[in-house]
Amino acid sequence: MSKPRIVLAYSGGLDTSVAIEWLKEHKDVDVVACAVDVGQGVDDLDEIRQRGLDCGAVESVVIDAKQEFADEFIAPALKANAMYMNKYPLVSALSRPLIVKHLVKVARETDAAGVAHGCTGKGNDQVRFEVGTMTLAPDLQTLAPIREWGLTRDAAIDWAQERGIPIPVTSKTSPYSIDENAWGRTAECGILEDPWAKPPEDVFERTVSVADAPDEPDELVLAFEQGLPVSVDGVTMPLADLVAHLDERAGRHGVGRIDMIEDRLVGIKSREIYECPGAITLINAHRDLEDLCLEQELAEHKRTEEGRYAQLIYNGLWWGPLKRAIDAFMDEANRYVSGEVRVELFKGHATVVGRRSEAGLYSYDMATYDEGDQFDQTLAEGFVKLWGLPLKTWAAKVQQQGDRW
Repeated sequence: MSKPRIVLAYSGGLDTSVAIEWLKEHKDVDVVACAVDVGQGVDDLDEIRQRGLDCGAVESVVIDAKQEFADEFIAPALKANAMYMNKYPLVSALSRPLIVKHLVKVARETDAAGVAHGCTGKGNDQVRFEVGTMTLAPDLQTLAPIREWGLTRDAAIDWAQERGIPIPVTSKTSPYSIDENAWGRTAECGILEDPWAKPPEDVFERTVSVADAPDEPDELVLAFEQGLPVSVDGVTMPLADLVAHLDERAGRHGVGRIDMIEDRLVGIKSREIYECPGAITLINAHRDLEDLCLEQELAEHKRTEEGRYAQLIYNGLWWGPLKRAIDAFMDEANRYVSGEVRVELFKGHATVVGRRSEAGLYSYDMATYDEGDQFDQTLAEGFVKLWGLPLKTWAAKVQQQGDRW
C-alpha cells in the first residue's frame, strides 16, 4: 500500500531541507517538494528542483510565479498603498497566499493528503500558511514539522549531517534569518534581536548606506494607468520588470531601509529590518498621484481602508471575503488614478517633485492668489458661519451653565 503524500512548501534552505527527511521518518509519508519563485533571486530553478530530490522528496516541483506575484498580489497591494503599521510593505505576508495557492494546486494534482510548511511557532507565517490552506482547501491537513520538532538551527545542522542530507549551509555562525521576494527583503535574528543595536551594514544587500549613496540625485518619471505603474521614463514594462528596475535603481540611492518594532500576530513584539526600495518608491508615487486625482471624501475614506486592508494581509486573511470586498473598492477608487509622477531618488529618499494628470482635480485658476483667481471669496463668510454654527451653539449653551476654559 502506498504512503500518503504531503506537499511541502520548499525553499531549498536548511529548515525545509531537513523537514523532508523528518516527515518521512516521523509521519511515514512521501514528500513532494514544491518551491515557488516569487522573485527571491533564485538563479537556477533546476538546482532547487534537484536539491529537493537529493534531500529525499519523491517529487520536486518548481514554479516560476514572478509575473503572477506581480500582477495578482503586488498590484492590488499597491492600489491599496498597503503598509502594515504604516511602515512595512508586507513583503513576506504578500507572498504567502500565492505559495499556498500553488501548494494546494500541487496537492490536488498529486492526490496528496495535505501540505506542510517550515515555519516556527513564534512567527506570523504559520498562520498565513495554515489559514490560507483552510480557506482554499478545508479538507487538506497541514503539518508543521519545524514547529513540532522544536530543534535549534545548530541541532538541525547536526541532524542533517548525521543523515547525510545535502543542506545548503554547514556553518553555525550565519547571523541572520533572511526572506525575500520581488517586493523586498527581510532580515532578523543575531544582533538584530537587540532593539538598541544599530544594524550592521552586512545585513543589507539591496540598498547602500546613505553615506555611500551618490551625491547627485536620480530623477525618474513614473506613468500610471488606473492606479498601476506602466512605464519608467517613457519605457513601458511588465509590472514584474518595472518593480525589479526600480528596486535596483532606488537601492543605489539607499531608498527603502526600514528598521521597526513590529507587533506580530502571535502577540509578541519583534525587531525587523526591511529593504524595499522599489516598493517604497512606487507607494510614495502612487499616494501622491491619488492626492491629485481623488475626490476629497473618497480620498479620506480610502486612507481608512488602507490600514484595514494591510492588517488583513498581515494576518493571513488574503483569501477571505472582506479582503475581496475591499479589493473591489480599491479598484473603483483607482479608476481615474492615471498620470505621471516625477520622483527624485537621493540619499535614502524617494521624493515626489512633480505630478500631472488629465484626470487631476487641481485647478490653477482656483488655487492661485495671483491675477486670474476665479475663487469667489465673497462666499467664504457665509460658509464659515454655517460651518462653525454647531460649535457656536454648543459653546453658548455650556457657558450658560458656567463651563469655562
